[in-house]
Amino acid sequence: MADWMKALLEVDPSQPDWEAQEQRAAVNRVTRLRQEVDAFQARWPAMPGDEAPGPGFAWTQLERQLSDLAGCPAKAAMARDLVSATRKMSRFKPPEMVLREILCMTWALLDEGFQPSQEGSAEMP
Repeated sequence: MADWMKALLEVDPSQPDWEAQEQRAAVNRVTRLRQEVDAFQARWPAMPGDEAPGPGFAWTQLERQLSDLAGCPAKAAMARDLVSATRKMSRFKPPEMVLREILCMTWALLDEGFQPSQEGSAEMP
């Protein structure tokens, strides 16, 4: 582990050094993301490269289609936020993991029993 990372993890959280605490929180988020990716890759090892790739599409096309499928304005707005969050994190994840997240958000948006509140937002923390 890098020395700077060790130093951040050794910061005393009871001390009011907010910058160090923010950096430590960022390191913890990155560590959790890395663990999620490692667990995904352990469960779903890379496929042989001889298979033809699926069709390509733009993030705006995905957002447009999910918004259309959503069925209500609140879910359409939620689709925009979910696609934005997925797009931002996609460069840190394997493509199949991103595909799985797209499938999960589609399932959530099509769930008739799920009705998001009008006042909330699906923004990433």
